[in-house]
Amino acid sequence: MSISFADPTAMTHQQLEEGAAFAPRFDAAGLVTVVTIEAGTNDVLMLAHMNAQALALTLETGVAHYWSRSRAKLWKKGETSGETQQVVELRTDCDQDAIVLVVNQTGRGAACHTGRKSCFYRRVALADGAAVLQDTGLPRLFDPANVYGAKP
Repeated sequence: MSISFADPTAMTHQQLEEGAAFAPRFDAAGLVTVVTIEAGTNDVLMLAHMNAQALALTLETGVAHYWSRSRAKLWKKGETSGETQQVVELRTDCDQDAIVLVVNQTGRGAACHTGRKSCFYRRVALADGAAVLQDTGLPRLFDPANVYGAKP
């Protein structure tokens, strides 16, 4: 199966925002931002990006695929760690330039390469006029050194 997407530049504003055609608006780098949340809890697990290939693979397989900007390659979530994401629902925003991916997180339940459930395990606070990070106490569900080697 080969999935294709409608061309957003060929659509009116009304068609893009109210129509039934899925026309993701990829940025200049060919990417769309994806917020991944856990089905049932609605916890935000991670923020990532997809190119057209990752988006098509995600839809075709029901398993989350992303584009790794740091490694410049396609990335099947959980391929190394076993922490795959089974897609429950894929949503797009009104102008189709962002995606919310609702998933069942498999494995030990860790979406983050640090071994935590969520990549959002720190909060920003002010201390003596400076912005600092504070750990929220989200525990590690696996040791990244054991899964990825010395450096994830």
